[in-house]
Amino acid sequence: MATVEVHHQEINKNLKHWRRKPVLREIYRGFHRIIAFHLSNHPLHSIVELGSGVADIRDVIPGCLRTDLFPNPWIDRVENAYDLSFADESISDLILFDVFHHLRYPGAALQEFQRVLPIGGRVLVFEPYISLFGLVVYGLLHEEPLGLKAPIPWEAPPHWNPADLDYYAAQANATRIFVRRVIDIQPPGWNLITVKRLCSFSYVFSGGYSRPQLYPFWALRAIQSLDKMFSGLPQVFGTRLLTVLEKA
Repeated sequence: MATVEVHHQEINKNLKHWRRKPVLREIYRGFHRIIAFHLSNHPLHSIVELGSGVADIRDVIPGCLRTDLFPNPWIDRVENAYDLSFADESISDLILFDVFHHLRYPGAALQEFQRVLPIGGRVLVFEPYISLFGLVVYGLLHEEPLGLKAPIPWEAPPHWNPADLDYYAAQANATRIFVRRVIDIQPPGWNLITVKRLCSFSYVFSGGYSRPQLYPFWALRAIQSLDKMFSGLPQVFGTRLLTVLEKA
């Protein structure tokens, strides 16, 4: 069940690691810069992050509205991805950082995103990437299930209530949908702009929010040089995936 208690337990754990790991904060700033580079530049310039968690994307994208399913002091407003409170065509960009794999019905969410975006508006999805190395990282070192073989229910069932959310996680969903294309990735009304696979040893060896940090802050640049060195083999070493969809 997607309860307030479960959410706050995870948030409090993440916040502890966020505050004591400057290397993690710097890595996230790098991820946020990649996302910022792919924003739509729509004249509306109204950017919203769904499921913001503890990482402050406004360090890189000033004015970005931070939202989450439950309230926290640093969250601007509470939002449900399936039932957004924004007016039609009022948002230029929607950012989902490690949120997509928690959407049990991604097609239903995309329908709602299409409502609030104007033509040319974008959805930017930043997710785990399940390469050979990613299979080890996310399969063995992460608590959430991969869902490699599980069916992906694209549309919500009839009479489903968006307010009735239970906990769902399938880390491989973005890889399966946008890279392996196990289902149609271009429903009517969307253009697929970018599918970018990233090598990020720097993130993996930082321990993220749940594991010990394996290198000191001063070694970050050297580790990031390895990211660039192995970026040509994302199917083997990739661990992150950026997908950009644009409303047609």
